[in-house]
Amino acid sequence: MEYMSTAEIREKYLSYFEAKGCKRWPSSSLIPDDPSLLLTSAGMVQFKPYFLQQKQLEAPYVGTTTAQKCVRTNDIDIIGTTGRHLSFFEMLGNFSFGAYFKKEMCAWAYEFSTEVLGLPAERLYFTVYLDDDETIEIWKDLGVPEDHISRLGEEDNFWRAGPTGPCGPCSEIYYDQGEEFGCGSPDCAPGCDCDRFLEYWNLVFTQYDGQEDGSFVPLPKKNIDTGMGLERIAAIMQGVQSNYETDVLRSLVGVGERLTGAVYGADADADLSLRIMADHSRSVTFMIADGILPSNEGRGYVLRRLLRRAARHGRMLGISRPFLVELVETVIQSSESAYPELREHDAYIKKVIGTEEANFARTIDAGMNILNNMIDGLEKAHEHLLKGLDVFKLNDTFGFPLDLTKEIAAEQGIEIDEEGFHAEMTKQKERARAERLKKNISGWSEDLFGTLTAEPTEFVGYDTLKSDSVVVALSDEETLTDAIATDEQAKEGVLVVLDKTPFYAEMGGQAADHGVITGAECVLRVQDVKKTPKGYYVHTCTLESGIVHVGDHLTARVDKEYRMAIARNHTATHLLQAALREVLGDHVHQAGSYQDASITHFDFTHFSAVTPEELVRVQKIVNDKIFESMNVTVKEMPIEEAKKLGARALFGEKYGKVVRVVDIEGWSTEFCGGTHVKNTAQIGGFKIVSESSVAAGRRRHGPGLLRAGAPPRLR
Repeated sequence: MEYMSTAEIREKYLSYFEAKGCKRWPSSSLIPDDPSLLLTSAGMVQFKPYFLQQKQLEAPYVGTTTAQKCVRTNDIDIIGTTGRHLSFFEMLGNFSFGAYFKKEMCAWAYEFSTEVLGLPAERLYFTVYLDDDETIEIWKDLGVPEDHISRLGEEDNFWRAGPTGPCGPCSEIYYDQGEEFGCGSPDCAPGCDCDRFLEYWNLVFTQYDGQEDGSFVPLPKKNIDTGMGLERIAAIMQGVQSNYETDVLRSLVGVGERLTGAVYGADADADLSLRIMADHSRSVTFMIADGILPSNEGRGYVLRRLLRRAARHGRMLGISRPFLVELVETVIQSSESAYPELREHDAYIKKVIGTEEANFARTIDAGMNILNNMIDGLEKAHEHLLKGLDVFKLNDTFGFPLDLTKEIAAEQGIEIDEEGFHAEMTKQKERARAERLKKNISGWSEDLFGTLTAEPTEFVGYDTLKSDSVVVALSDEETLTDAIATDEQAKEGVLVVLDKTPFYAEMGGQAADHGVITGAECVLRVQDVKKTPKGYYVHTCTLESGIVHVGDHLTARVDKEYRMAIARNHTATHLLQAALREVLGDHVHQAGSYQDASITHFDFTHFSAVTPEELVRVQKIVNDKIFESMNVTVKEMPIEEAKKLGARALFGEKYGKVVRVVDIEGWSTEFCGGTHVKNTAQIGGFKIVSESSVAAGRRRHGPGLLRAGAPPRLR
């Protein structure tokens, strides 16, 4: 068995399954398409539609193979306490959507393990699901001794990607690291809690669709979903005892040693901190590269928690300054060949991490003093429980997350009143909800149209502002109905779905079109348009006169002046982003935007206030480009072709194989689905009226646009 680097193992795996007829597929984003998942945690996540036969793999491929970046968050507190657990890891996988199944997969797994990797066959052990006699016979036919095969229950050998969806029994492959790693029990075998048998490959025979009621429906075809932990197999191939001693992670531990003066292996507490710093720095680097930003909820909270945990453990080892950026550079160097997006966004990643770490330094200094005083008070009173209200105040006033308070308190032998904390959080949310309800404007629910079986609405508004359309569905905002009528007064809140429409729906930050829908018996004034997840364009209208029925043939007309006003603002936003990058630097990325007929807001990543001089320069650049009368062209093209042109994507956004690209004579080239002017001269003029912070590391410009022919007004 020869030493192999992590990069060599990754390439050998992908090349092997390519040769077997699998298509090499890029890793998907850590932001999954599946709403039931917070983060991408397995290689099969992006292939759910293929397992469910909702999509088909093109010929002649028999399956796919990937190296998938993954983050798992269910055991963050365990990270660093063992040599196996990681928050970020790479999962090597190969997948079949009905083309091959158990017999082929087991044979290939055995061949790859013994012949490509050169693992000694006598050190390999196999587990199967309790009643899976078929797989046992397959392994025995391949030459595996019967005493190297064992049966395990659902917890170990039945795999699910989530609470519902594709699932099935599995067979795991273990490597025997030797008796010296074991517990000494004569019953020690795969599945034991000791380190002797290291599971490195899981072969899932995905043949069921798990339902919400716990039942299993057979899938149309039997599938294969495998996962080999790259870090685990690297530990085996490199002859080391833990993931943290493999080439990639050991280089990060080495940075920690250099920064702190600690020596890995000399002190258990220091080793824990070095492992946490190494693992968490990888996680946050990859998460930010995929567009996740620190926040107080969802995946942004996971990112913030990991980043702050790493920063705190650096402080525990004596680092008194922000340091994580130095670890980030090593992460990028070790992984950029496989994941070029890391180097592409390196300035941005470092800026986000540096800013968050600096903010946390201020938070922890202020909050730690308060927390230490609380703990001192408890100790003097011989109490060991921190009140929920106190934990809430730390969170609300100093930004101390529950997990951080809990971790620090536990180190001092103090428990916290989690129930009381959550009760205070609930009260706060109820107060906030009550405030929102005071200002809330009722709207339609996408669930109203979730039962429709008609084809999605065809959008024709790029090419025309008028269409002859058929009413597919109607609603009064409460229920679906076949007809809606009005008498003397106009009826508001009429929701209309058409088979095709020229009306642009609100999306991508662009406001919806306005206009009218007319027929022989009705006049509808369109005030808003939204697109449902199933692709229906829902027009929110005022029925000014008459009656409208499902099935009516109507004429839909977009208000041309309103559309053009929005288009001017949207094109100006593209000019603004290019100007900001020219003045402030390439770390600037769009983090959100809004354009309607009167104004545009543009949120972007930057980590300090933009100076008045910089604002003047940005504004002048935009106006110069307007007066240059630059042509604006829009084309659809394959995404790879667009990337070669340098087209800029919305950071963290997902795109299909074909994208729409808006190009302003090469000076600004962006992926965009919105509407635009044909020449920058049509914008007229541009003025920035405000600039402010809307979140940590995120700024907002509030530019207003002047009508065509008006001179620029510079502040």
